[in-house]
Amino acid sequence: MNIKPFAVEEWMNAYEDGARYNIAETCVDSVSLDELFALCSEDRQAFLERFCARRLTYGDIVGSEALREGVCGLYQSLTPSEVVPTHGAAGANYHVFCSLVSPGDGVVSIMPAYQQMYSIPEAIGADVRLMHLRQENGYLPDLAELRSLVDVNTKLICVNNPNNPTGALMSGALLRQIVEIAKSVDAYVLCDEVYRNLTQVDGWCESIVDLYDKGISVSSMSKVFSLAGLRMGWIATHDKAALRAFLSHRDYNLISCGMFDDAVSALSLHHADALLRRNRAIVRENLAVLNGWIAENPHFYYTKPQAGTTALVYYDFDIPSYEFCKRLYDETGAFVTPGDCFEQPKCMRIGYACDKKTLEDGLSALAAFAQKLS
Repeated sequence: MNIKPFAVEEWMNAYEDGARYNIAETCVDSVSLDELFALCSEDRQAFLERFCARRLTYGDIVGSEALREGVCGLYQSLTPSEVVPTHGAAGANYHVFCSLVSPGDGVVSIMPAYQQMYSIPEAIGADVRLMHLRQENGYLPDLAELRSLVDVNTKLICVNNPNNPTGALMSGALLRQIVEIAKSVDAYVLCDEVYRNLTQVDGWCESIVDLYDKGISVSSMSKVFSLAGLRMGWIATHDKAALRAFLSHRDYNLISCGMFDDAVSALSLHHADALLRRNRAIVRENLAVLNGWIAENPHFYYTKPQAGTTALVYYDFDIPSYEFCKRLYDETGAFVTPGDCFEQPKCMRIGYACDKKTLEDGLSALAAFAQKLS
């Protein structure tokens, strides 16, 4: 299968390890196992002794009951049999496309978004139609445009909520309108929800699974729970036909997830409230830092994110984003992601969920770099 280079991941792979100030990272400030046990008030030694006594088989092929019950706690209407564990959300998205989409099927996907959402179905041979999110609309889908893009051939509508890279958040009301459009052509709705619950205000964040029987939620332990090193994600849906396809394809490319990843994820989800309290506090405090910086630096502007960990920040210099970000990196060590990775010119994606000092130092370096360009 021929597939386009994954622009954002190639950029991250090339420069992330050498960054002095990594403000491109999209996970909330990662935790160690020691920090995790302390946050969860769990007995570290007892957990490790129990795990070390287990034989390292393939483990629970469909995922442990504790893991799947923990995932269900993040939704309102899900049962453990409707959860398919995967190798991260990236593995989940890939699995959904390869299980459901065939050459010639219609797929509607938003742009900008994580490149998987349009490049994988395109590589499969689907008829991919892009729905462009516009800054003047707060990066929210235009329902009239969506209606014009779907037809009887549409198999899948792909959205991302909260959005990466913009931080836009679709309300439950807007999601319900998208569901009605999907129902009109009997299409699935795949919603990448890896940033769900990282909101700037308190309140329930709706999932597509709780709104539509043919809704498919993808998420993971990485962004929201600061545990990217576990490589644990999942697919969740009520749709029986989709579940059968996911389970059948899993035998070819997944088999099972790692026993340790499963065990630590299950423990973490049992204490999801504690991790969410920590991480919401981080994103709320840090977005205030970024917002203040934007106000003080007139060369930069953005639409303030409503949720997630990222912001799409524009600049007024006549420099392509790859060149801007590479020069910034080379001259200061500050690391951000070019907007052109998302086909958005003259801007950059900033991840603001790192530790506060890294964010402040990275933004100071960016301001000094901009001053030299002025």
